[in-house]
Amino acid sequence: MPAKKETKKKPVKKKATKEKKEPLTKKLKDPLKALFAHERVILESCDETNELYNKGVFGTLLEDKKLQLSLQEALFLMEKDKIATLDTRNKALTFERFIKRASKIEPNFWIRYSVYKDMRSRGYVVKTALKFGADFRVYDRGIKPGEDHARWIVYPVHEGSTLTWYEFAAKNRVAHSTKKRLLMGVVDDEGDVTYWEIKWLRP
Repeated sequence: MPAKKETKKKPVKKKATKEKKEPLTKKLKDPLKALFAHERVILESCDETNELYNKGVFGTLLEDKKLQLSLQEALFLMEKDKIATLDTRNKALTFERFIKRASKIEPNFWIRYSVYKDMRSRGYVVKTALKFGADFRVYDRGIKPGEDHARWIVYPVHEGSTLTWYEFAAKNRVAHSTKKRLLMGVVDDEGDVTYWEIKWLRP
């Protein structure tokens, strides 16, 4: 019988397997440096600062293009790790030190901040309303200053504080004369806020 030819088996090529690469994580941006001096918090002009102003609707642009933040805005951005606030000795302020310093300037700071933070966290744009004789003016969601008028003026108060009828009526007159709704932001000891809307009615 003829001998069978041996057939050599071709070596099987192993498919090259791609090593799974770990997903690249985006490097977090360092907080912007802000200066707390002379009862103001100032940010130098840069692209990130402009973004805070244009997209976030934070602060007021000064003539030299620097951004001035209210004390409430500054603390809110500190909590969000968007800014790091420094004192005049270039030392970073902690959350507690900022509150202590701000409270010397505004004795009612923590009550006001509790309302500011709550409204901002709900998606409203909140700006100061000193020219109206109120603490804040609040815009509807999705509305920026300049696009429409503010919907409310807001007075933050502690739940244990009292108002005379004269003070209460004066706040109503301010809201009525500016064609805005009046909100009382009542803050309890835990920092939770309850809102009461007061309307001016004529019988």
